[in-house]
Amino acid sequence: MSVRISRRRRAAIAGISLLALGLAACSGGGGSDDQQGKPLPTITGNPAVTLNVFAPQSAETNLATNDFTKLIQQKFNITIKWQTTTFDGGPAKEKRQISLASGDYPDLYLLIPWVDQFTTADLLKLSNQGVVVPLNQLIDQYAPNIKKALDATPDWKAMATAPDGKIYGMPQWVDCFHCSYPDKLWMNSAWLKKLGLEQPKTTEDLRKVLQAFKTQDPNGNGKADEIPLSANLRDSLIPYLMNAFIYDPQGQNNSGGNNTTLVLNNGKVDVQANKDGWREGLRYINSLYKEGLIDKGAFTQNPDAMQQQGNHGGSVILGSGTVMHSGIFVTIGSADGRDKQYDAVPPLTGPSGANYASYVFPSIPGATFVLTSKATPEKQIQAIKMLDYIFTDEGQNNGQFGSEGKAWTKPGPGDVALDKSLKPSFKQIPLKPGSKPRNSGWGPLAQYNNTAKYRNSEVIDTDTSSQAGYERKLFDATKLYAGHEDKAQIYPFWRVWIDPSLANEVATLQTNLENYIQQNSLQFITGSKNIDTEWDSYVKGLDGLGLKRYLEIQQAAYDKVPNK
Repeated sequence: MSVRISRRRRAAIAGISLLALGLAACSGGGGSDDQQGKPLPTITGNPAVTLNVFAPQSAETNLATNDFTKLIQQKFNITIKWQTTTFDGGPAKEKRQISLASGDYPDLYLLIPWVDQFTTADLLKLSNQGVVVPLNQLIDQYAPNIKKALDATPDWKAMATAPDGKIYGMPQWVDCFHCSYPDKLWMNSAWLKKLGLEQPKTTEDLRKVLQAFKTQDPNGNGKADEIPLSANLRDSLIPYLMNAFIYDPQGQNNSGGNNTTLVLNNGKVDVQANKDGWREGLRYINSLYKEGLIDKGAFTQNPDAMQQQGNHGGSVILGSGTVMHSGIFVTIGSADGRDKQYDAVPPLTGPSGANYASYVFPSIPGATFVLTSKATPEKQIQAIKMLDYIFTDEGQNNGQFGSEGKAWTKPGPGDVALDKSLKPSFKQIPLKPGSKPRNSGWGPLAQYNNTAKYRNSEVIDTDTSSQAGYERKLFDATKLYAGHEDKAQIYPFWRVWIDPSLANEVATLQTNLENYIQQNSLQFITGSKNIDTEWDSYVKGLDGLGLKRYLEIQQAAYDKVPNK
């Protein structure tokens, strides 16, 4: 999930961020350096502590009266005083930075990656200033479940561990299979059947199918109202089609915090957007656009506008869409059953034989659980024990969904796990239509040890055409894309820690380069720039924006990654 922030607000937040780091450095409070190397006290039982916790809170949740908050108090003798913000990323980040700048920051920040979290650069700066507390000793002495989880998942451990070996905050691990392959094409199979067509396998097959959707009245209403192919601002049309020409690392909506332009070419950090394959991909997409096969709103409309196309009253008018899942453009469980018409199309093969799928690392580097120097050793210990409980399956169920019997239950006879090879371990209890929110779990605040095994052991209906079986439909569809990523070209950004002294420079370079690539790609696709006569000047423009410097910094950071 991504939140767009205006340029002015971004500048304001950046200013607050610098002020926060400066004032936090002057605030004292014990500092993490004072505690490094000192043994923690040995505490048996659960002494009463009061934790001041900063966290985002959804409109449907009251953290102060929440069932899981009460459970944490019962299990660990922890009273939580909440400082809450909204799920709106811009204001949430701003409020966090203000809390740091005041010097009166909480004992614990408990955050959500897609709302706001500490970046790796934040963690390094704040650790140097004594604001954040390393978690290594706490984990070793009091968190066996966290230790086991990190040891079992090397990428997670590497993502959490700074170059100095310290863990300054815990990132969430969310191994969502269908999210990891976000660039899918969902096509109306009922239209294909009516026109006597098969799903396209190549880029030219796709052209022919889209031409038929446009001209042969597949919805049968006698009007030329069909939209062959659409997308939206968040779910980009480019990656799925580009992967038939060159491996595109972007991933829709910058999912998973990916460095959207970077790949490894022969072990060297590089970009794809100045390569011949990228140019040919843009040329192909431009040819579809010129023929009117791509909706003109595909590059400017928001997801709500695209859903209006999918849910169009009366006749179905949308032939296909490049989105992570079809529920983005059509209501799942539609009264007329139109949502059942859309099926995923595997990666297309291009003229040179390219047949890729974008892979997006499912977790975001940084940290959502961050203890500060305001927390006494007793508070730190109780807080890490709380997190350690959330790392268990029971704690994760209670934390994310709510109380057993109220929000989830153990599997019954005949229940089948999402991954049929796994033993089913839990089943969510759906909220009845019209019911009030339960206010039972913390939702994504408690989504930590979300391994593939845990997620895929959830009981899901076996009828993939039903609303209850929709997650299984996505799981099965994603199998069409898994394995088509070019593993040799995936840049492991989740293991790369940028020197905090270079963080602002890198952020500026990355933003400028990504915006330039996106803007020019759209101009080439829509024809406002000529790909034959203006390509060379576009490539020179990348150099002028500091591409060489950007790649140098990323290469130096990548070279320091251990055990590549």
